[in-house]
Amino acid sequence: MMFGTDRTVESRLVRVERKLDLILRHLGIEEDDSELAQIRALVDEGRTMQAIKVHRETTGASLKEAKDVVDAIKAGRR
Repeated sequence: MMFGTDRTVESRLVRVERKLDLILRHLGIEEDDSELAQIRALVDEGRTMQAIKVHRETTGASLKEAKDVVDAIKAGRR
């Protein structure tokens, strides 16, 4: 595998996200959490397909990317 195991990739992703958060904070840029809150609410209601749709419409993500985000929210990793 080109990038290592899933655990390795996930730990690298966590580090990258942490660094990005620091950069955003340093630059005074606030992240809009309203989209993520809406997706979480849909997941909590059991409306997974709608959550994926909202994520795709808001971010332009592919179906797989949106599904991965929603799955991460369902698993409590996001």
